[in-house]
Amino acid sequence: MLSLFLIVVNALNEGFLQTLKLFAVTLLGALPLGLIISFGSMSRFIPLRLLTRGVIWVIRGTPLMLQLIILYYVPGKVMGYSPWGTGEPGRFLAASIAFIINYACYFSEIYRGGIQGVPKGQQEAGMVLGMTGRQIFFKVTLLQMVKRIVPPMSNEIITLVKDTSLARIISFQEVIWAGQAFMKTSHGISGLLWPLFFAGVYYLIFNGVVTLLLGKLEKKLDYFK
Repeated sequence: MLSLFLIVVNALNEGFLQTLKLFAVTLLGALPLGLIISFGSMSRFIPLRLLTRGVIWVIRGTPLMLQLIILYYVPGKVMGYSPWGTGEPGRFLAASIAFIINYACYFSEIYRGGIQGVPKGQQEAGMVLGMTGRQIFFKVTLLQMVKRIVPPMSNEIITLVKDTSLARIISFQEVIWAGQAFMKTSHGISGLLWPLFFAGVYYLIFNGVVTLLLGKLEKKLDYFK
């Protein structure tokens, strides 16, 4: 019984490391990309603004699972070979790109709301003081935007923790995939349900840690109260 438990835990640990990698890469890519997309959606150049908002509408309006399937399988069908490569590295690359694009679009709307929520009077005051547009953005707008966007951004990041499980649709071996494998056949074992409940514990702990860290960040940014 102990050996069975260790086999399951080791498999779940390996799956969780993949989940953690996907989570980290998505955040590192989506946070800056989302800010760039938000600039496009607020651009005074109408074609760029319409194009950016159209892309955001499509990405936010379709399921992430469908985006994963299309991104991973369609290029191979069209070109005759997969641009992502084979095996787990290829699935990780495709999943990372899909997650980064998806979450960057969600983050962009949060950034846009935060930037537009800063009173214009403060920007005008900066101009009166002789500040450049760049100085006004980084020293006035950006600082206040960060404080405003932390709560909604925190919700999206917590959702991201759980959404990583969707990557199993392209056979990416994250923690849910590892737990579900024991229902079929994994390590010569089949018909086990309890590994899936253990996988849920991993998510609970992971989300708990993320929530605590985001809560501390929000408290540190309370300087505008």
